[in-house]
Amino acid sequence: MQRDQKPLRAALLAAALFVAAPALAFAQEAAAPIVDKGDTGWMLISTVLVLLMIIPGLALFYGGLVRAKNMVSILSQIFVVTAIGMVMWVLVGYSLAFTDGGQLNQYVGGLSKAFLAGVTPSSLVETFSVGISIPELVFVAFQMTFACITCALILGGVAERVKFSTIVIFSIIWPVVVYYPMAHMVWWWGGPNMAAGASTPETQAALATASGMIWNFGALDFAGGTVVHINSGVAALVGCLLLGSRSGYRREPMPPHNLVFTLIGAGLLWCGWVGFNAGSNLESNGYAALALINTFIAPAAAALSWMLTEWIFKRKPSLLGLASGAVAGLVAVTPAAGFAGPGGALVLGLVVGPICLFACSALKSWLKYDDSLDVFGIHGIGGIVGAIGTGIVVDPALGGAGIVDYVAGTSGYPGMAAQVTKQAMGVLVTIGWSAVGSLICWVIARGLTGGRVSKEVEFEGVDYAEHGEVAYHA
Repeated sequence: MQRDQKPLRAALLAAALFVAAPALAFAQEAAAPIVDKGDTGWMLISTVLVLLMIIPGLALFYGGLVRAKNMVSILSQIFVVTAIGMVMWVLVGYSLAFTDGGQLNQYVGGLSKAFLAGVTPSSLVETFSVGISIPELVFVAFQMTFACITCALILGGVAERVKFSTIVIFSIIWPVVVYYPMAHMVWWWGGPNMAAGASTPETQAALATASGMIWNFGALDFAGGTVVHINSGVAALVGCLLLGSRSGYRREPMPPHNLVFTLIGAGLLWCGWVGFNAGSNLESNGYAALALINTFIAPAAAALSWMLTEWIFKRKPSLLGLASGAVAGLVAVTPAAGFAGPGGALVLGLVVGPICLFACSALKSWLKYDDSLDVFGIHGIGGIVGAIGTGIVVDPALGGAGIVDYVAGTSGYPGMAAQVTKQAMGVLVTIGWSAVGSLICWVIARGLTGGRVSKEVEFEGVDYAEHGEVAYHA
């Protein structure tokens, strides 16, 4: 009988393993991070879209706004800042922004991933969903484009009189002093898996220690209202104040030389901004769709509100006003893109248009500073409006998406006063950090290079004197 039972036992064991195999495989698969090809594909596309925003988008937008004799200058500056930004990001930027900084972790990361050490095609980073990841190289490249465009935006504040060498020095040191720490303070955190387990005071304290200072405030910034726009706007204001006004400013007209280029640039910026905002969700899902539609609604509303305000007070609706209003709307919705409902995005756009128009005209005229291409007026002021406004439009009662509670697995809202206070704290830290850090960087760059071209070069045009080229030939 015993000999007869052995084949039976073996058959029963094989049957049991056959039945259990799918469950065991599922358990092993559930324990490992899930990498979806759709998420990865969307992030690859978003990264390319953000690069499109810089070259040629921002280059054409700024290029059309300067005078013809300075076209090559602004294009060259945007190109070199982008190239330097990519190299610096690989060398130290990614590590300083998105790794643990030890004792300084509230403010800046460490150097454990300098030169992208340990970053391979198989390494992963978490998204904002528990158990969902994307390839780390995709995240590195996506965030690289953010670092590049932030520094490139600053150039509009000092256009038409700054030396190329000054920009080169500034674009090397400014990200290290200002941008990388700011990105770390706003976006570095323990991740959804760690947050989902933070159900005790001890684990919550560990999560706080693992996160950047502004993140710990509870301030929301979906895609860079503080990190990119307020940061670049303040840096541009500091630069234009330190370098002084263009020769003839407020005494002679300095109109844009090619509004066609400016419109093409604005269109490319708007198109690329979909990747900028919706890509910041890190996944291809409903929140990415929310960010996408908000990136359509807010700039459309801001373009209309800017145009109508200009039409009423200046009697003529301008193409430049429409383009500027659209960019202001894009800036304002950036921190709220994945938090606001479409109605909230509409309100943000309608509100920010007239405010930025006032900042670019009356405020600049009263204070007499020469922010050549209105970087502070649009990105600085628009970013502040958007960052503060995010604390309001995130409210589910107003159609917002609410704030995710990873412990409870739900979304909620602490109340308007509480959230707006958190947003204001993030804005104030950003303004202070950028102002002080940017001043240091501009002083160093000016001290090493002289800062601005001579009056003769400025009169004749920076293009040929600095680059030996001109944009147009007679």
